[in-house]
Amino acid sequence: MKIGFIGLGMMGSGMAANLQKAGYDLVVHDLTRQAASRHLAAGATWAESPRAVAAQCDLVFTSLPTPADVQRVGTGADGLAEGLRRGATWFDLSTNAVDVVRALHVILAEQGVDFLDAPVSGGPRGANSGKLAIWVGGEQAAFEKYRAALQAMGDQAKYIGPIGAGSIAKLVHNASSAAVNVVLAEVFTMGIKAGVEPLALFAAVRQGASGRSRMFDRLADHFLTGSYDPADFALRLLHKDVSLACQLAREVQVPMRLTNLALQELTEALNRGWGARDSRVGALLQQERAGIKPIAVPPEQIRAVLANDN
Repeated sequence: MKIGFIGLGMMGSGMAANLQKAGYDLVVHDLTRQAASRHLAAGATWAESPRAVAAQCDLVFTSLPTPADVQRVGTGADGLAEGLRRGATWFDLSTNAVDVVRALHVILAEQGVDFLDAPVSGGPRGANSGKLAIWVGGEQAAFEKYRAALQAMGDQAKYIGPIGAGSIAKLVHNASSAAVNVVLAEVFTMGIKAGVEPLALFAAVRQGASGRSRMFDRLADHFLTGSYDPADFALRLLHKDVSLACQLAREVQVPMRLTNLALQELTEALNRGWGARDSRVGALLQQERAGIKPIAVPPEQIRAVLANDN
């Protein structure tokens, strides 16, 4: 069985490579052939368009930046819809808008094609290592049929529910992460400005009740080191995800006070020109507002604290 894979960026590249490592033959496409160089070197076949991918495969994965990209690849000129055969299946691994995935599900169903939303969580590291959550919405039979391929990409491939359920789970996850990041930036700048040395404060609170659940460990990679490049997860992408979450909340009439505040923070950081930097770069705004010097704890000192979990 040949598998089609479209979108070989920071996430898609690792997932596609893991499919190849599991023994699957791939037909790949991206905006440039160069993006597929590692996969072509490993035996993948290049296709000139999404339609050409679909014509050769009964199973297709897409990993794309925005809902508009998914729509264009799916139903645009030379898109997947023009080439997918009856009985084929398309899993979209992108973080997408719920209304978009539900609309695509209806369109593809009329052609006898299963469309499932299957956003992932784990960042580029997880995409490369296979330590990745994949949250799937759509027909459960299709999920079960291709479970092995999903598990080749992620160690936590789960069926969540009907179409849109995977996207909702991803938006819940990323929106909550954004809100927590804002709160952590607030309270840590308060503690530091009040007189506690940053590493000492981090080492202390991570052993409290919340700390023992490892909520504070997210501070180690970027906040404490003051390093936001290269990005684990780009600010522009989290801004898109949280925007989608706020849009969904409005549609279902659920108030999202902290998440909307987090979106404002992300927007302010985006307007600084930080879109390609790590999504937690907004912590610099809070440090600036607090009037403290940018925090920069040496990474080796942080590793020493993380290693002392007794």
